[in-house]
Amino acid sequence: MIGTTFNVAMIIGGSFAGSYFKKGIKAEYNEILTQALGLAAMMIGINAVIGNMSKSHYPVLFIVSLAIGGLLGQWIDLEKHFDNLVGKFSKKSADGGKNLSEGLATAILLYCIGSLSILGPIQEALNHDSTFLFTNGMLDGITSIVLASTFGIGMALAAVAVFAWQGSIYVIALLLQNSINTNMITELTIVGGVLIFASGLGLLNIRKIKVLNLLPSLLVPIVVIAIMQLF
Repeated sequence: MIGTTFNVAMIIGGSFAGSYFKKGIKAEYNEILTQALGLAAMMIGINAVIGNMSKSHYPVLFIVSLAIGGLLGQWIDLEKHFDNLVGKFSKKSADGGKNLSEGLATAILLYCIGSLSILGPIQEALNHDSTFLFTNGMLDGITSIVLASTFGIGMALAAVAVFAWQGSIYVIALLLQNSINTNMITELTIVGGVLIFASGLGLLNIRKIKVLNLLPSLLVPIVVIAIMQLF
């Protein structure tokens, strides 16, 4: 898991660098950075959806995934639990709970839901090739600088989610080998793109969406495709 370790290290390093820059950035500059992140998140989300929709063999699966995942997430109320957890951390920092919570939610989606972040661990596990993850690590490092300059050092916590996410994919790829196919990755990326777009809407204050309560939507394509492979 050399590639994943590199990716995580870049996020942590970028978060510390961005937090240092935050001290000298005025409020109006933080605001424009947040708006820039919102626009970037929306475009990344749109690109993920449009780029993969034509490859999808199950064009309505993302709708079903969002519906089922949203109901499950709302029932568990992931956003409330996440806000409470971040709130405890924020009492020890000056970042502000709600802003940090929103920033972490956006960061986790940006870092975890993308072709490189999904294909990278699979490529490393099956072919011992870390090229995708090294590339992804460089991109995430730059992104973390911008995010931390806006939301503070707390953004380094996203590295834990990235390690768990990519580590899980790595282990699953080793165990399943040929069972992972492009259909599963395509459907997962489409749902992830929608969630990233939703995060962008929140950053731009266009519409506050409980993105964290929609996160279980990412599990639905994996389960559905895995079941369909049995028949």
